[in-house]
Amino acid sequence: MKKLICVKDIHDVEKQGQKVFYIDSNTIITPAAKDAARDCGIEFSTEAHVCEVKSSCEVKVSEPAKVSEGELDKDMIYKVFKAMMDKGLLSGIFDAVSDKPYISEKDCGGLKIVRGKSVRMDVFDTGNPNDKVVYQEIINAEDGCSMNAGFITIEGCSFDWETTCEELYHVVEGTLVVTVDGKVYTAQPGDSVFFPKGAKLAFGSPDKMKAFYATH
Repeated sequence: MKKLICVKDIHDVEKQGQKVFYIDSNTIITPAAKDAARDCGIEFSTEAHVCEVKSSCEVKVSEPAKVSEGELDKDMIYKVFKAMMDKGLLSGIFDAVSDKPYISEKDCGGLKIVRGKSVRMDVFDTGNPNDKVVYQEIINAEDGCSMNAGFITIEGCSFDWETTCEELYHVVEGTLVVTVDGKVYTAQPGDSVFFPKGAKLAFGSPDKMKAFYATH
């Protein structure tokens, strides 16, 4: 759409103390506006308007991160995603765009941080397809570690289990029920349960139990 410049527009520019009226190719200037501009000493220009900042108005501000054209600041991106992850705003998004089971950070010395809210669980095969048991291992031999660790969730089911190594479970939420030789043991959030190697037991939960485990 064409923009029409009239006498009033010229007077407005004059009141602002400007001597150049910046226009573009879609501008129509009325003859009266041209005469008014000439009388006021105002010139028309199609060059881009560059704002000038007077030294008396200069304000010291922190220099923003410099980003080359077509390039993103990696540190800035990391901070944004970390903040979103900490607030749970990436829940579900990560699963849709990544084939990794979780987000983690590693140090060359062996330190590893796993972002708990990013962990994606896999189905744990109990032998019964109706059982609702999922888990995800976050520490294993790939990390140069002699132990394994991860998360497990059991929902409304129970299954037989025989340990092939020493196992430790720390209940995060829900109820963990363990039956050994007919005797029932119950663990609640905050409780930890240790199984020696070769233990035969029934392992389950009447509600939805989540635990962190470590095996060795």
